[in-house]
Amino acid sequence: MGILQDLTEKLAKDVVEAMDETGDDRLHEKVGKILLDSSPTTQEAYMTAIRVILAERKGRKFLEQTLKAKREGGTAPAAPLGGDGGH
Repeated sequence: MGILQDLTEKLAKDVVEAMDETGDDRLHEKVGKILLDSSPTTQEAYMTAIRVILAERKGRKFLEQTLKAKREGGTAPAAPLGGDGGH
């Protein structure tokens, strides 16, 4: 990996942890604005890392809820329909 990806991934992970700690679900946007002032390239790589981390969290939560429902005999959560009608 290159320095850009290494640094922005580390920053994104740290920011997501700080979001959990502070309860500020928009902290990543504030940090992104700071980065944009200095380096649009860095801001773009950082925002990509943030989106990947947050998307993975949502996917993992859905998976955990689905498995819990299966194991406990409950109803699994419905997967949201995407812009393509769910196909």
